[in-house]
Amino acid sequence: MTETLPGLFLSLPELLALLGALALVLVRWLPAAARPRTAVAAGAVLLLSAAALAVLGLRWQLLPVLAAGALALPPALSPVLRRWRGARPARRAPRWLALPGTAACLGLLAAGPAAAWAFPVPVFPEPTGEFAVGTRVLQWTDPQRPETFTPDPDDHRTVVAQLWYPAAPSPAGTPRAQYLGRTAQEARTVSAALAGGVGLPAFLVDGVPEARSRAVFDAPVASGGGRFPLVLFSPGSGGVRTQNTAWAEELASHGYLVAALDHPYDSAAVVLADGRTVTGATSSSGDADRDAELAADWTAIRAADLGFALTRLEALDRGEGHDPLAGRLDTARVAAAGHSMGGAAALQATRQDPRFAAVIDLDGFPHGPTTPALTRPALALTQALTPATDPRYLPRLTEVLDTDTATTYRLTVPGAAHLTFMDGPLYLPPVPPIVGTLGRTAAPRMVAATTLAFLDATLRDHPADLARTLTAYGDLTVHQGK
Repeated sequence: MTETLPGLFLSLPELLALLGALALVLVRWLPAAARPRTAVAAGAVLLLSAAALAVLGLRWQLLPVLAAGALALPPALSPVLRRWRGARPARRAPRWLALPGTAACLGLLAAGPAAAWAFPVPVFPEPTGEFAVGTRVLQWTDPQRPETFTPDPDDHRTVVAQLWYPAAPSPAGTPRAQYLGRTAQEARTVSAALAGGVGLPAFLVDGVPEARSRAVFDAPVASGGGRFPLVLFSPGSGGVRTQNTAWAEELASHGYLVAALDHPYDSAAVVLADGRTVTGATSSSGDADRDAELAADWTAIRAADLGFALTRLEALDRGEGHDPLAGRLDTARVAAAGHSMGGAAALQATRQDPRFAAVIDLDGFPHGPTTPALTRPALALTQALTPATDPRYLPRLTEVLDTDTATTYRLTVPGAAHLTFMDGPLYLPPVPPIVGTLGRTAAPRMVAATTLAFLDATLRDHPADLARTLTAYGDLTVHQGK
């Protein structure tokens, strides 16, 4: 599948197929002298484009376009073929009789681009930092923690981490990283699992695993930039390590190393190094009290995963395994971050592990205990609160931030929805209750800009008026600590 053209949500072969089909539909209404050549040229464009799409990959969004072209092709070419054979021209149908067919075909043609707009192949924003971005995937097993999701006593907790890091520029034409997976098959597996988790047929989002991000797999580490501060990320419930790729790439381009985790049995699908796929095994019970207990348990597992991942990154930096990132990680400047339940896990990890120097909660309800109090700077981004918002959310979050002994920031972003804070706006239908109203690229840029300002202020001690920067994006509440 070739990349889509910015703003059109169609690749070049798809656009040509649309234009060919449109020309065939409108041939009937052209001056007589222009019809033969237009019909032949449009038919050739449509057939060649359809053949190219059959090889490159045909998205369901183009089926209405091809159907309209198939309906319009015979009547458009029939006069040309009769003329070549020397046959008498067939009597043309009256315009009033042809009009409904033309309107129906135009409706099919409009449905194709509309579907491509609603369910596009995501186009990732170009990172704005000074560094190119590299990415790689690591897998670690914790010998100290049994896997509680399986009954096997010899099964130990395994996490899969994807790293985004400042990289040396790659030669022109170097393939960019596949979105959602190391391979096309892994990307399709993960995409289907994510769709199934929200009750959607996998074909609706078949363009998502075709996307390419802005990073390059296994790119050489940047020679400059000193040591890179670390940001460890936990996705939302049922989410996957790649769900905030645009955000991770932006941070990496500014000199951070981002390590995002898959949490097996909680993430929608985790493809392990041996090829096995572990699917999600968590689900709510329907009982509010029991669900609160379950969420607290899952949050605790995720928090432990974050701490374990940091331990493994510390070992990597010391040179274990002769990793190219050895000696480049600033393990004294580390932030925990997460979306939704991942945000709760980041808060919990920071509360329990003094190695985390700051925490970012992207619209996450603080599950689990609120003691001991936080002692690190925190940034909480939330969607606009409505009557449909869980009434416990704001009081609980306020309690956590109020008791923090460091300065904390809560930024409520107008026009944001829960999925605004991940890659969803890049490829989901732009329906406000789903992805908010900030726009496909403005949403990830807002998340990156606010969190980057916070990280620069807390991990790098860059002098800046952080409150003023954050206020430009929404309604800010500052808790000065105690």
